[in-house]
Amino acid sequence: MPRQILALPLLMSLNAGLVDTAGFLALQGLFTAHVTGNFVTFGAAMVQGTSGGLAKLLALPVFCLVVVGTRMFSFLLPSVGLPIFRSMLALKVLLLALGGALAVRYGPFLKGDSLQAICTGMVLVAAMAIQNAAHRIHMGTEPPSTLMTGTTTQIMIDVADVLRGAPTAALSVAKPRLGKMVASVVAFAIGCAAGAGLYAALGTWCFVLPPVIALPAVFLAPRDPT
Repeated sequence: MPRQILALPLLMSLNAGLVDTAGFLALQGLFTAHVTGNFVTFGAAMVQGTSGGLAKLLALPVFCLVVVGTRMFSFLLPSVGLPIFRSMLALKVLLLALGGALAVRYGPFLKGDSLQAICTGMVLVAAMAIQNAAHRIHMGTEPPSTLMTGTTTQIMIDVADVLRGAPTAALSVAKPRLGKMVASVVAFAIGCAAGAGLYAALGTWCFVLPPVIALPAVFLAPRDPT
């Protein structure tokens, strides 16, 4: 795989961590990338009486609809001469830019269920849904870029295999995978730290950064589906 393609999952993990953390802080506990986590925060919002319950409830169906729409849309792209993977990532950049503009214009969001907060949150959820779909379709052999639980589990399994001296055939698979997965988790963690720090320093202006980070990925992606 070309070196520039190897940078893609790290760039996507970095951006996912940033968007998810900044979104959680700005949008009253809404996860924009790790959408199933909103089941937990929705339950907490109901018990604690905090705002943002409606946005958390909408996140998963919006995510699912965008993934379905992205998949269907991708089948139309070759007929108009557009590369599928790059077009997906370009659309994600546009949605991140729109989400950033909404966040700057209407933030800070004191109520998570306000129309402005819901619109901003769902645009960012849609952007991360496209990233998830593009990653799954075109980079299925790479570690996930938005959900690190499974990746961390596999890392620990591979570490255990290395420590116990697994057969050479198993280690030849585990060691390269271990390196890629550790890099993905580190990139995501750096993104989370950056999202928290930037939100603390800049407020909703921090949402200007994700589309800037995401833009190079459009040009790093191969023109043809992998």
